[in-house]
Amino acid sequence: MVMFLFLVVALAVVVAAVTLAVVGGGEGAGPLPDAAPERLHDPLPPDRPVGRADVESLRFPLTARGYRMADVDDALSRLGAELAERDARIADLESALAGAQAAAAHVRLSKPQPEDQQ
Repeated sequence: MVMFLFLVVALAVVVAAVTLAVVGGGEGAGPLPDAAPERLHDPLPPDRPVGRADVESLRFPLTARGYRMADVDDALSRLGAELAERDARIADLESALAGAQAAAAHVRLSKPQPEDQQ
């Protein structure tokens, strides 16, 4: 019976010590400091266009409910803007190519053929 009481008292002392340490009654200046949230370590490069390797190496930090929404939203916004920019560039290049091909065909049609000159 004495051993049981000793164990109960020892357990109560340990629980009280841990509670005081967490709440701030220990040697420190207050409660335990808040842990800094995990941030995205390798964001997409801001100084150059995003490449395939950048997207493949992109890893989001995990949180209690999955991924940090702000990091995922930032990455998706950046990728969407880059894709829209590339689509516009492709459309410009295709229209310039079509114009150059039409001009080349017009020049070929308007030039007299060597047989006509004789």
